[in-house]
Amino acid sequence: MTDPKKRGVRAWMLADWAGQPFHTLCITFVFAPWFVEFGLGGGDEAQATWGYMTGTAALIVAVLAPVLGAMADVSGPRKPWIAGLSAIHVIAVAALWLGTPAMEDPWVVLLAFGVALIATELAFIFLNAMLPDLGSEEEIGRISGSAWAMGYTGGLVSLIVVLGFMIGDPETGLTRLGIEPILGLDPTQGEGSRASGPFSAIWYAVFIIPLFLFTPDVKRKPAGASAKQGLRELGQMIKDLPNRPSLMSFLASSMFYRDALAALYAFAGIYALGVLDLARDDLAIFGILANITGAIGAFLGGRADSRFGPKPVVTVSVALLALFSLVLTLTTATSFLGIDLGAESGVPTLIFFALGGFIGAMGGSLQAASRSLMVRQASDPAVMTQSFGLYGLAGKATAFLGLFLIGFVTDITESQRLGVTPVIGLFLLGLVLLVWVKPKGDRYA
Repeated sequence: MTDPKKRGVRAWMLADWAGQPFHTLCITFVFAPWFVEFGLGGGDEAQATWGYMTGTAALIVAVLAPVLGAMADVSGPRKPWIAGLSAIHVIAVAALWLGTPAMEDPWVVLLAFGVALIATELAFIFLNAMLPDLGSEEEIGRISGSAWAMGYTGGLVSLIVVLGFMIGDPETGLTRLGIEPILGLDPTQGEGSRASGPFSAIWYAVFIIPLFLFTPDVKRKPAGASAKQGLRELGQMIKDLPNRPSLMSFLASSMFYRDALAALYAFAGIYALGVLDLARDDLAIFGILANITGAIGAFLGGRADSRFGPKPVVTVSVALLALFSLVLTLTTATSFLGIDLGAESGVPTLIFFALGGFIGAMGGSLQAASRSLMVRQASDPAVMTQSFGLYGLAGKATAFLGLFLIGFVTDITESQRLGVTPVIGLFLLGLVLLVWVKPKGDRYA
């Protein structure tokens, strides 16, 4: 018979598998690049519009994350919050189907995407807060890394399904497997790319179910506990941050480097199409590669976390991501590091593929180790959701700024390539602030 504790851990890990297709298909490789290019008309203005929309969604998450976390800690169970936010997410993601080429009024799709992004980010605050209850301090790094690896694997499987069976070439009408798209999806109307929304919604709804069935939740708190009390405790926690320099430094550091990573993921596909003139088939291969290396990076990062602790893993990952991002901005369709390679050269594409693989690996490792490092910084189980609410705030407090900066820099430079340069500065700021983070938090300072 399966150990109930192990079954609960696996069900919690499966939540990453459930949520990843939205990020892989809708944010990075399929829907967003297609919609920016065809729904919004492509080019600098379309990229700027997308940046402003995602930035607004991130700002809303930044405001709501610590508030909802505080309310959850005084009420107790996290699953009701996860269920409500998941329902909103599923409905909003399914609505991405409404996007069509050259839309006269794209705001309904922009709104649906923003709501989906907000709901999933908030839901995962409560999911992350369940991590400390799943194992010992030595085990949670491995659990977190394995969960991220499972998530990337889910993204990979979903991407292969969508590319192989749903998205057809507008000229040939055939998918990457050389067959006609299932369900009669019309390639000329981008229906395969649009269907990635409903597909992600169904995937999420199915695979989130084991969490509710098998993963244990904390008990409901006494009826006297109130949202007002939770907000009061949140306010006190924020006031106490100067007395917890390691936690404060980590929140500030993660605020910058996670926002940089999110922005990099959000615009990778858009950048590939708009700057490198990458063919859609190549973009599909790039997506598969990035998910494979992301899974490997998360898995190995989790093992390194268990052996060396999460801080070294986070530090190395952030430093390398800053370097790879710099190299990316120095790569165009015809040049590398300012050296003209000619219009026919395939070298820039190969470099982009290599960078994508490295970024995927370091991104997977960073996200897994960051979740583990936050558990060590939070330390108090009684306010774990609240602490992860602050972590969510840190992850989104400048996410709107980073994404707005991409939109703004793209606007003023009229260059999609220069528009993504703000991520380099954000990674470097995060790296500097890690100096003051204690590996096991303030209690061991």
